[in-house]
Amino acid sequence: MTSNLSDCLSREELRTLSRATDWQGALMLGGDFALVIAAYALAIVWTNPVTVLIAIALLGGRQLAFAIVMHDCAHRSLFHSRALNEFVGKWIGGAAIDAPFLAYRAYHFDHHKYAGTEKDPDKGLVKDYPVTRASLRRKFIRDLTGQTGLRELVASWKAPVLAEKLPFLAFQLVMIIALYAAGALWAIGLWWAARIAIFPAVMRLRHIGEHGVAINRLDTEPRNNTHTTHANWIERALVAPNYVNFHLEHHLFAAIPPYNLPKLNRLLSERGYFEGYEGSSAPSYGAMLAKAVRAE
Repeated sequence: MTSNLSDCLSREELRTLSRATDWQGALMLGGDFALVIAAYALAIVWTNPVTVLIAIALLGGRQLAFAIVMHDCAHRSLFHSRALNEFVGKWIGGAAIDAPFLAYRAYHFDHHKYAGTEKDPDKGLVKDYPVTRASLRRKFIRDLTGQTGLRELVASWKAPVLAEKLPFLAFQLVMIIALYAAGALWAIGLWWAARIAIFPAVMRLRHIGEHGVAINRLDTEPRNNTHTTHANWIERALVAPNYVNFHLEHHLFAAIPPYNLPKLNRLLSERGYFEGYEGSSAPSYGAMLAKAVRAE
């Protein structure tokens, strides 16, 4: 077992892992858009209750993906180009989920600065975990029935600032024009069904998996206050896009691009960095949720 990152990674390895490229960032973003298009196409071409539900589930997962695009651009780690990070973070990532990019960046940097302390601005999202099975069930029922999403939507438009809403309005307009051109304007309803009923649930999964099931949230050691959840391809499509599940690795090195986090996890695992901290990860989202439940 080793407690020092410097014993596990050389400076050259860290430099290589930290190197963002515009083509890899574009490939990841392109994959997100490809799944959005595929979800719409599935429901439009073969319209029936099953394909509509699958499309809504896929769109909810991609909405989380765009949230992660905003997150990675806030760290200036998705692209090598600073200008691309700023543009995509604001006009695509934040725009897709109606989140002001610059305000998010300031808030999120405080999360990194104060992780493992009472000053962490995200602590309220996970402070009660683990919870009873009944409590967890109620939370997801509220999400999946749209109660959480509608409440968030109303709150976000109570005192709107036009300059902050412009990216969101532009993103919606582009989608509406594209769907109108495809002769399926009705399909914009799929996006909003996902935004209201699926996105809050996958965001809750994200928060639980990142810090809710951590070994000790009030410890400044990242292996104690942050958690990684390994995901299979289905989980990656629905609830764990863009390598968001490698959250412990992200907290160790926030500048490393998301597409390099799996390699970082593999190197650190092979070199014993997580020995003695087995509770810092879970093999699947099912296993992660089991850790979020306490005996009633």
